[in-house]
Amino acid sequence: MKSNLTREEALELLRTYNKEPFHIQHGLTVEKVMRWYARELGYGDEEEYWGITGLLHDIDFELYPEEHCQKAPELLRKAGVGEDMIHSVCSHGYGICSDEEPSCEMEKVLFAADELTGLIWAAALMRPSKSVSDMEVSSVKKKFKDKRFAAGCSRDIIRKGAQMLGWELNELFEKTLLAMKSCEKEIQEEMTAINGEEE
Repeated sequence: MKSNLTREEALELLRTYNKEPFHIQHGLTVEKVMRWYARELGYGDEEEYWGITGLLHDIDFELYPEEHCQKAPELLRKAGVGEDMIHSVCSHGYGICSDEEPSCEMEKVLFAADELTGLIWAAALMRPSKSVSDMEVSSVKKKFKDKRFAAGCSRDIIRKGAQMLGWELNELFEKTLLAMKSCEKEIQEEMTAINGEEE
């Protein structure tokens, strides 16, 4: 699996259709988490593909929330993105806003980790540190069980993603939290640079 875009081109493409810092940060988070998973699961030679798919997975969400995963193919094709990656991007909305089913391990990881990064980040913002660096898996489990907390993050999708991968929920929580800890500082630095450009 090879990406048709460089990382710089992919970030530029994301920023063409996404202006909200929240959406850009989410894209960067999922990108870095996917890169971590690629290395962790033995797909190091596909890290760039995993990362760029993560970066672009919500490309159409800010402008077309009602057509999420329906508009993405058009926006991505226009930028020269290959059909493999378009399928991977759309498969993260499987059963919600897309009929494209996650087939390879990368797509299953994206499906499972996307929602979970949102839940973990929302939990981090409630902490005095506003960081995942001092968060334990037990905190993630507690927030996961509290249905009122970050209600927009679907527990069913997270459960379904873990099942697709053949993992216990705990394993998905542990790995995704580790992935987010590994890249938090890098994302903060990149967001600072992006915000600086826009001022």
